[in-house]
Amino acid sequence: MDSFQLVRTDDMDKILGAMRPTKTALDPCPTWLIKLAGGGGGLVGWFLRIINASLEKGQFSSSLKQATIRPILKNWLILSNYRPISNLPFLGKVLERVVASQLRGFLDDTDYLDPFQSGFRPGHGTEMALVALVDDLRRELDRGSVSLMVFREAAFDTIDHGILLGQLSGMGLGGTALQWLHSFLEGRTQMVKLGDTCSDPWPLTCGVLQGSILSPMLFNIYMKPLGEVIRSFGVRCHLYTDDTQLYYSFPPTSKKAPWILDQCLATVMGWMRANKLKLNPDKTEVLQVSRSTDRGTGWLPVLEGVALPLKAQVHSLGVLLDSSLSLDAQVLAVARRAFAQLKLVRQLRPYLENTGLTMVVHALVTVKGDNRLHFQYVVTWERSPKLRSLKIVQTMNSCFPRCHA
Repeated sequence: MDSFQLVRTDDMDKILGAMRPTKTALDPCPTWLIKLAGGGGGLVGWFLRIINASLEKGQFSSSLKQATIRPILKNWLILSNYRPISNLPFLGKVLERVVASQLRGFLDDTDYLDPFQSGFRPGHGTEMALVALVDDLRRELDRGSVSLMVFREAAFDTIDHGILLGQLSGMGLGGTALQWLHSFLEGRTQMVKLGDTCSDPWPLTCGVLQGSILSPMLFNIYMKPLGEVIRSFGVRCHLYTDDTQLYYSFPPTSKKAPWILDQCLATVMGWMRANKLKLNPDKTEVLQVSRSTDRGTGWLPVLEGVALPLKAQVHSLGVLLDSSLSLDAQVLAVARRAFAQLKLVRQLRPYLENTGLTMVVHALVTVKGDNRLHFQYVVTWERSPKLRSLKIVQTMNSCFPRCHA
């Protein structure tokens, strides 16, 4: 693909309608007002001229390359662990959406992305990734095999722009399309805002921004070769944006398994180092999935000379997995959070009618277990202990008597 297609007026109306209002100090007026004025042809012509000029010339305006970051804690117990979500100009995000839709079509037509790469792809969501992963592990468990899972996370902010542009060129992009993406990546700045205080702008020489529409797609393209590296050792993997899960199944008496997995991890580490990505052994988790009689293989995977200890439970895409894949801990955690919210909702019963109370329950309770509970129904219903099945049903059934009792 040598160029992006120019946008038509009816397409622009749909794109503006799909954009969510955001709040950033970089926009001269609120985005809801821009959307309101843009509907029905108000600002559509103005948007159309700017966006088509950008696509035609292969240039991303420098005025749209500044980002403000409001630090958001990932975990209140670890004060140094911030999520650097970037707030970007509204016009820049509209332009990103236009390019993202065309780039996604190109990736689908060429079937470029790894089939086991999920996240920000239609039909490749969290639930699908979890079902595929757990199904693979259960099949190996039925065969009597032991499976070792290694969970690791890469960072958006260390991607090398030169390597990424080389991959984009290698997959068939050229001309003004590649020139536009080069312009989009280079010359960016960001500043951190906390309260009313803002830092000086700082140049970004690597990485893709969290909060950008195009960034997850570019990250998937960048990580695509990693799956091929892992599978060359006979080790299976599943990639979900910046999370990579390796799992290797083998007979309990296998003597080659330790060498194969250690060699695979060493090669993965070498690939990440060559591609300017960071892998921290301290944040890498290992789970052994096996029957109770096969627990304890006597060895631990090694990464950078550090033995990775086995965990009793690990988080995989928001779900707690344990060594027997019982999912009891996950069900209890979801049920505990749901019942804690229900206790708060109960205090509102004297003040709200049934319709209002139902809305509160859906907003505070059922949303916490929506995808996770559905995942547990799909994967574990036939094998679930009575406790787990009962706990899910109790959680869901408890929501509605409180609304209609």
